Order: sequence, then structure tokens, then C-alpha cells
Amino acid sequence: MTARIEYRTIHGYRRAFRIAGEGPAILLIHGIGDNSSTFDEIIDELARDHTVIAPDLLGHGLSEKPQADYSVAAFANGMRDLLVVLGITRVTVVGHSLGGGVAMQFCYQFPRFVQRLVLVAAGGVTTDVNPVLRLASVPGVPLLLRGLRLPGVAPLVRGTARSLARIDDLPALPERLTPRAMITDHQDLLRIVDELTDPHAHAAFTRTLRAVVDWRGQTVTMLDRAYLTERLPLLVVWGSKDTVIPVHHAALTGAAIPHAQVEIFDGAGHFPFRDDPRRFVDLVLDFIATTEPIEFDPANWHALMSAGQRLDEMVGDDDLLGEIFEALETERSVS
Repeated sequence: MTARIEYRTIHGYRRAFRIAGEGPAILLIHGIGDNSSTFDEIIDELARDHTVIAPDLLGHGLSEKPQADYSVAAFANGMRDLLVVLGITRVTVVGHSLGGGVAMQFCYQFPRFVQRLVLVAAGGVTTDVNPVLRLASVPGVPLLLRGLRLPGVAPLVRGTARSLARIDDLPALPERLTPRAMITDHQDLLRIVDELTDPHAHAAFTRTLRAVVDWRGQTVTMLDRAYLTERLPLLVVWGSKDTVIPVHHAALTGAAIPHAQVEIFDGAGHFPFRDDPRRFVDLVLDFIATTEPIEFDPANWHALMSAGQRLDEMVGDDDLLGEIFEALETERSVS
């Protein structure tokens, strides 16, 4: 079974998506600067007993790249609109990186659509993020990235990364700071960099990045609404060597959402579903098979939102809970 690429025009913009299979629906949401092809190694396997939809977010991949709203909320709206056009009313949502933040926002905005949630190296847990992304959000810096379009620059970057990846660990440096560790995901990141040589893709990337990251880190976080997942089956997946968003965020998510199932792929980076696609597929399919899909209950939703966040229901040691409380205070800050 092979996923096919289809298009729909929604609100005047052409949106591309991969689709395969029949059965209960799974929605795959990719990360910033990426596209639905990132899921190529898992779509067909997931589609054996499911309908799998993997959109290219607006501004990404084969979708149009207008001067539009590239906020997390707007991306969640786009997921809802595509599902409506396709006639799909219930989905298990799988979100990677920025797509994890979009998936969480989707669950908050459109709970009637959601059966289960899988967060993969998800953005939006705390402000922590790779310093390169912080720097890229600073006004003026994106102009430097346009240099990628100059002849010979992109191949030079790829060659340098491959050389660094082959360097053995250096005794004078901690393992996490060695060249090989710092570019764990270099092949996938270079794939994304190649996309940015297109000026329209570059502009959309910059707009998207500035909507979720500034010089201090991630600006859109989810901990303040995590309590709304109380009845939602939730799987959290992270790579132990993620250099984009720290693996520690998996522990924070598990502490803030105690019923979440947390799985760490040892040795994997920011793309665990590409590092070990077989394990990822088996994990997701088992998660779907062993959990009951949530049915939206307006009364329960009203009760949850009326009661608000319950800090005493979080679990973990004092240090972990202290980090969560500090992150929540940071969310409330206007500075």
C-alpha cells in the first residue's frame, strides 16, 4: 500500500496531504520547516488497518506558501478544516515537534474530533529549545539564512555536517557537547535546510518560527491547559539524544499529565519515528489497540474548565514539580 498525494483548496489556498488506507483515522502533523514526507517510513504500516492523513502544513512542502497566519492556533484550524472537507470526524492525532504543539492546540480547540493524542518530541512544554532556533528568530538573522540559496553553500553545509558526524568523541568534552552528539539529527535537519533554499518556503519558515520562538525560547507552551487531557489517552515519545528539544521535556509532560504513557527511544534524536520506524509503528498501533477512544462530553469539559488546573494532581519529585511550577509562572509573565 502506497500513500498518494492529494490536494484540496480551502479558503482559497491549495493544501497538499498524503493519504492511505481505510479504517479509523490517524492524523500525522509534521514539524517546522518539514513536510509530510518525513512520515514516509511509517505511513504504509499504519495504513494497513487505518486511514492515515499526513498534511503539509500551510507554508510547508507542497502546500501553498502565502503571507498568512502561521500561528499554532491557525495551524490547528487548518487541520480541522481539512478533516471537515475530507468528511472525517474522529481522529487519533500524532504530532511531531511543532506538530506536537499544533496537536495539543487541536485537542483544546476541537475536542469533539479527538480520540487519542500522541506527542513526539513535542514543542510547547517549556521555553527550552535549541539555541540555533532562538537565534534564527531574532530580526535580521533570517536574512543570513538566505545565503543558503547562493551556489555551492548548501552542499558545503551538508559536507561539513557529515564530516563532524564522523568525528570520534573528544576526551576533553562531555559526550553531549561532542560534534557527533550536537548534530545527532544532521541528515533530517539538512533535508529541512534544503527546503529553505526556496524563497517562499524560507519566508513561511521565518513567519512560523517567530510565531512560536523568540530569543528567550519557545513562546507558546501547553502546561497551563494540560489538565484538559484528563480523560484523553496520551502517548509521549522522545529520543534520548534529541538536540532540538530536550528529552527532559518527556519527564515534565509525564509529571504534568500523570496518566500519560512515556516512551524514550534510547540513542534516537529528534526524529524517533525515523530512527526506529518499526518500533514506533508497533508502539502507536499497540497504544491504539489497548486504549478506548475518548468520547467528547460537554458536561465534563465544562467541569474541567470551571475547576481549572489542579497542581496537587501532578506527580514527581520536588525538583521536577518545581520546574513545572516555574514554567507555569513563566507562562503567566508578561515580561
